This record gives sequence, C-alpha cells and structure tokens, in this order.
Amino acid sequence: MEDIEDLVVGAGGAPPGFRLPLSSVGLKPKKKNNPTKPNAKLSQIPGIQTIYIKTFGCSHNQSDSEYMAGQLSAFGYSLSDSPEEADLWLINTCTVKSPSQSAMDTLIEKCKNAKKPLVVAGCVPQGSRDLKELEGVSIVGVQQIDRVVEVVEETLKGHEVRLLNRKTLPALDLPKVRKNKFVEILPINVGCLGACTYCKTKHARGHLGSYTIDSLVGRVNTVIADGVKEIWLSSEDTGAYGRDIGVNLPTLLNALVAELPSDASTMLRIGMTNPPFILEHLKEIAEVLRHPCVYSFLHVPVQAGSDAVLNAMNREYTVSEFRTVVDTLIELVPGMQIATDIICGFPSETDEDFAQTVSLVKEYKFPQVHISQFYPRPGTPAARMKKVPSNVVKKRSRELTSVFEAFTPYNGMEGRLERIWITEIATDGIHLVGHTKGYVQVLVIAPESILGTSAIVKITSVGRWSVFGEVIEAINHINDESSLRNNKPSQSKCSPCSNPVESCACTREPEPCPCGPESCGDCGPESRGPTTYEESSVSRNFTFAEDLNSRNLIGWLLRKRKNHVHKKVECEIASGSMKKQEWAQGSMGEWGVVDKALLVGIFVSFLTVMALLIHLAVRTLASN
Repeated sequence: MEDIEDLVVGAGGAPPGFRLPLSSVGLKPKKKNNPTKPNAKLSQIPGIQTIYIKTFGCSHNQSDSEYMAGQLSAFGYSLSDSPEEADLWLINTCTVKSPSQSAMDTLIEKCKNAKKPLVVAGCVPQGSRDLKELEGVSIVGVQQIDRVVEVVEETLKGHEVRLLNRKTLPALDLPKVRKNKFVEILPINVGCLGACTYCKTKHARGHLGSYTIDSLVGRVNTVIADGVKEIWLSSEDTGAYGRDIGVNLPTLLNALVAELPSDASTMLRIGMTNPPFILEHLKEIAEVLRHPCVYSFLHVPVQAGSDAVLNAMNREYTVSEFRTVVDTLIELVPGMQIATDIICGFPSETDEDFAQTVSLVKEYKFPQVHISQFYPRPGTPAARMKKVPSNVVKKRSRELTSVFEAFTPYNGMEGRLERIWITEIATDGIHLVGHTKGYVQVLVIAPESILGTSAIVKITSVGRWSVFGEVIEAINHINDESSLRNNKPSQSKCSPCSNPVESCACTREPEPCPCGPESCGDCGPESRGPTTYEESSVSRNFTFAEDLNSRNLIGWLLRKRKNHVHKKVECEIASGSMKKQEWAQGSMGEWGVVDKALLVGIFVSFLTVMALLIHLAVRTLASN
C-alpha cells in the first residue's frame, strides 16, 4: 500500500492535537472477514476503548509515546499496562539494533494472533515502510504523532491508515501522559547532520529539524508549573541543535537555565551529543554544566578507539578530538561524569583497532559504557561491508564488558554528604532512586512522600552501578505547593550562583588532586573539584554519633552483612528483574558466610551468658 497523504485542501489541516474530519484521513478499508476487526459496537463510539502502549528505544521515543498517550487520554481513551485488557495495541518501535526490531516482530505477531487492532509507530515503519511484518496494520510516522487519535479511531473501525509524510515538527504543547510525572523528556530537535554508515535512525528521523528557543522556553515554564523536577533534553544529536535555524546549543542552554527555579528544585539534564558539534563550544557548555541547576553529566558516544574504524563509520571526528571533549569537560567541571558508547566488531575492525578501544576505555574508566555488538541494518552502507566473524565479535564484546565491569568508579564516596534529587521508586519496590549533581544513582530507604524533592544524604556504601545513602534532611523547596496551585512557579529564576546548599561551582577553578588522577584512589569522578558537602554550610548543621559498633567484631560483621545485602540489591535493581517479595524472601532465606558468622557469634554469646548464669547459681548454692 502506498503512503496516504492528507487530503485537506487549503490551510494544510487542523491545528496540532485536533482531530480532522473523516474525509481528510486516507483510509484503506479492510475486508469484512478480516480477523482483527473489532466488535462493531465498540467501533461506533470512539473514545471509550482501552489502549495498550508498548515503547522500544531511546528517550525521544519515550517522549513520543507520552505525547500519543496524552492525546488519546484527552480524547477519552483509557490506557492500560495489560495487553490482554486492551481493545487496541499501539507499538512505538526502534530501528537502532536488530534485537529491538525482532522484539517488535514478535509483539506484532502476538497481537495478530490475539485478533487485536494494531497501530505501529516510531522509527521502524518510518525507515522501512515496506516491511512484510507491517502489512495490514496502521502506521503513524515519527512526525505525525499529533494525529494518533485519528489513526486509532479509524483502526478501531477496521480501516488501515498510514501517515508517514514528514512535514512540520509536532507541537510541544500537546497533551502528555508522562511515565514518570516528575520527569519531562523534552525533544529539542529531530534528525541529525551526520551520515554514519551503520545508522538506520537517519532514515527514519531524517535531516536536522530544530525547535525554536522560544517554544522550548515556553515548554520548560509549563512543565515546571506542572511539578516536573527533572527535564531531560532529548535529541538524536543534542550538539547539532539550532544549526538549521541559525542558533546553537549554548544559546539554548543559557535560555533554559535562566527559567529554572533558583533553589535547584528542578534540574536540567543535557542529552546525548556527538563530539563534532560541541568541539567549538566546549567552554560554554562546561559553564552550563557547572551551574547548580544542571546535572554535571554528559553522554558522548565514541563508538571506537581507532581512527581507522571511526573513518569507516564516517563519524567525522578522531579519537584525539574525542579526548579533547572529555579532557576539557573533566578539567572545567567539578565532579563531571561522562558516559559513552562502544560498537564491537564493526566491519574492518582488526585486533589492533579493538586493542586501541580497550586502551581508551581503561584510560578514562568511564562510569557508564553502553557496549553493543555490531548489527548490520538493512539499507545502510555498513550492511554491505565485509563483516567480522560473529564469534570474534562476541569475544570482543565479552572482553570489553569484563574490563568495564572491573571498574570501581564510586570508591571514595562512602561517608560523604551529597544533595540528591529523588524522582522514582526502584524496581525492588523498597528503595527510592535519586541522583547526585554528577548524576550518580543513589538508592535510599525513605517514605514515598519524599518523591519529587531533593535531600541531603550520607553515602553509607558503594556498589558497582550505584551507591546507597541515608537521608539526613529533606530540602523543602520554597512555596512549592502554592506555586503549583497557582499554576506558575513562585521561585526566583536560576542565576549562575544561586544554589543555597552547595558552594558555587562557577566562582572558582577546580583544585587538581596533588597526586594526579591516575594514582589517587580518592580522586574518582565525584571527588574532583572544590565543592563537597563536608565543606559546605549544610554539613555544619549535622553531627553524627561515633559508630560504636566499629570497635568490636559483631559491629564489623553487621557492616559486612549490610554491604553484602546492598550489593545484592544493587545488582538486581540494575537488572530490573527483582520484585519486592522476592527480595524480602531471598535476603532472609539465603545465608552466606557473613550470615553464618553472625549466627555463630550470637550462639557463642548466648552460651557464654548461660555459662556465667549457671556458674553464679552454683556459687550461690555452695555458699548457702
């Protein structure tokens, strides 16, 4: 079936978020004997059905799903996490890797077998519209998400609808149902300026298209008034922002930061950026990252540590330029955290090329590295290149993963005081999840009422993927509730030195560690720079009793037991597979060496006490 374009004549259709008349939507009626046709009574009354939405892929895709959910909900449709209860399935797809598309194929087949009406959205249909798996289903393109209500309505009537033509960007003020009510994922542009040989996303998202600064500032003000506490800037390449409309990323960031509350109750997180387009703005971006209202964190994919491989990927930068980005940000931003991506086994990658990649990762000891094997994507230049044998690709992936997992990026944080922003409940159902200024994940046990606030915590133990903390004080943001009732923030706007809790990071240069970053065990990513809570005014408001348990064996065993449980919880939370009951039963039911030592210690203590009591009783009887 060919793409069906809008048939509206004249002004170009209805405003974003409004339904167009039936005659304006291209339809392909299905045959009456189609098994996926829903009950006729349901299809006659739009807006009363239940929709199941499944999202694959990046934060941009998640934002698109939230916008589609918001429009459907505003029109009266119910949303459900249960596919069995739903009258229609909406699948938002990802085309980056083969496994994601395979998962989509499985879900589509499951939906057809369940005889459910189906709408497919996202990058797969946009970039590969002729896939056999998409035959007979309705499709919403990545820039047609503001028309999802029409597509769902017609699909429920048994029609097949395809809206794929890219026109203007969807409006940012569409209704939205956030997966996390405290987190706004804000797309600042779509597409990119690159032409990476392995990338299928470019086929779907297209060339760079940036939202205006005014529209993004307006959206930030709206979501702050809605109670959002974290704003994630999302894009296929944040660094390229504005080059199509005559502005740049630092200009946008400064405009957005100026709108944030001065008490840092709402934080900004800058999204993924490729090295080429931020090289010329490194000092300006570093200044923004030092701001108290901005997380000192950036995702900068390197993909390979070999210039030969980068050239084959057409990444448009060298390893030296990537080093310049990382070194500059680490030097200028206290506590800076860098995440990166690596593709193992790209066509033409030799053992020497891979060794250079491993060396780069070892040198910087990145706290987060997203490691993936090369997957040839249909229609990309890399798919036609000579492939590295699959067993070699897997071996390299395992080797690099082992190197990365041996890092201990958070050593040295234990005992420190940190301000964290708490926005979600962990997958174990017990811990709350917060992040430090450097976006280190902190797990705390606290009442759910603290969600959406920030707090001062003492780091009690560290793990490989996160750290554990104890809440010392929750920070009450000024007039937070009253400002929300009035639908506008009452806080003063953020200025470069407005954080009331920590020392201003932008007033002085970072102090280098005298022993150098490679040799000092306490100079981890969160230790760099002058600002720590031990030095701030907040730390003087708290006094901690000395840990008396540290002087005896039982106290040492108790701490070991606590650390053992923390490590177990951290691993299971990281995998996202642990349930509350399973954790409670497992942590009590599985006895390790520390548990047994504790049990023996308690038993010996009990016997000693009993022996003393018997001895005293015997002496008393003898004296009488």
